[in-house]
Amino acid sequence: MISYKLDNFTAAFKPYPSTFIASQKSQLRKCETMSDEEREEQELDLTNSEVVTKYKAAAEIVNKALQLVLPECKPKAKIVDLCEKADSFIREQTGNMYKKVKKKIERGVAFPTCISVNNTVCHFSPLNGDETVLEDGDIVKIDMGCHIDGFIAVVAHTHVLQQGPVTGRAADVIAAANTAAEVALRLVRPGKKNKDVSEAIQKVAAAYDCKIVEGVLSHQMKQFVIDGNKVVLSATGPDTRVDDAEFEENEVYAIDIVTSTGEGKPKLLDEKQTTIYKRAVDKNYLLKMKTSRFIFSEISQKFPIMPFSARALEEKRVRLGIVECVNHDLLQPYPVLHEKPGDLVAHIKFTVLLLPNGSDRVTSHALQELQPTKTVDDPEIKAWLALGTKSKKKGGGKKKKGKKGDTAENTEAEPMDEAPSSATSQE
Repeated sequence: MISYKLDNFTAAFKPYPSTFIASQKSQLRKCETMSDEEREEQELDLTNSEVVTKYKAAAEIVNKALQLVLPECKPKAKIVDLCEKADSFIREQTGNMYKKVKKKIERGVAFPTCISVNNTVCHFSPLNGDETVLEDGDIVKIDMGCHIDGFIAVVAHTHVLQQGPVTGRAADVIAAANTAAEVALRLVRPGKKNKDVSEAIQKVAAAYDCKIVEGVLSHQMKQFVIDGNKVVLSATGPDTRVDDAEFEENEVYAIDIVTSTGEGKPKLLDEKQTTIYKRAVDKNYLLKMKTSRFIFSEISQKFPIMPFSARALEEKRVRLGIVECVNHDLLQPYPVLHEKPGDLVAHIKFTVLLLPNGSDRVTSHALQELQPTKTVDDPEIKAWLALGTKSKKKGGGKKKKGKKGDTAENTEAEPMDEAPSSATSQE
């Protein structure tokens, strides 16, 4: 996710919706009279095998959606059609699951498909009727998410519309994002800290003479929480700070890497391009306009927690109604941000489960062949890339979360058979 400033107002994404908090309080009250077996049934993290299954099922669907839309990314293809194709596939596939269970299970799009091109950094998901098309040579960034019962899998991938290997600065910026993602995968592990990852990915980007884009946050995810409290700040800046945090076993993260050949300081150029929003469930305001009340009611019914595209609403009224909702903080916008014209931007995002036997990256897509102008010779980066993603426990047994002294020294990294290529590897 991208944090940003508008008119000296810093937009902050509230991680815990009230419905989620209420459910957690209810579960805590139940725990007072629960047996150990009953408590185990209530676990909603990766210690519950059903939760792992739902994460992986969501990941499989979003991976397939990416595989479906990627071949359709051709010159003259309309971006809005591609976005809708991917979202429709996710809705259809998730709709076919858990049909016969007694309890209704929410499922569907966790983050609307965005296709951002060249120097556009993120969140471009146009409304119906938009005529923006792809062109030969475009650097295309595809970003999407799926959830089943609130367990979310997200993915972002970068592809250049051309035949043959990608060369020059386009190859550099994609290789920088991919190598940084590979390093992050190996450092997001129990006992490591978020600042370890931030420093490492900035060093990787510099090796390719690129910048990590400021304001990009990798978030912990929980049930119905796409942007949790624990975050990794990709690039440090004077206006963006996060609390120190340590990764723990059985957590889930969306690792978000955005690299640029420019300054890495994106800007909002046109508020009218913003089409993705999320309900701020902790905010209330009596809307004045009838149109606004109509739109907000529709949003509250259809999209009470997850981000959504205005494309899914009654478009004749949507623009005017959403403006009042945003002005009174009832909706949190995801703005379309841009680097300078001529700058190239790459985006890699994946979902990783920190399981007891190691890190499991569940969303990805293989890259095109890259021939970057830079090579990674730094021994520290090479050492990071050589780390394994699986771990062997000393003494066995389940790690207790939050126990003092439980750090990375409690695991042994298994060496990989082969270190990933810094240019082309994608797990």
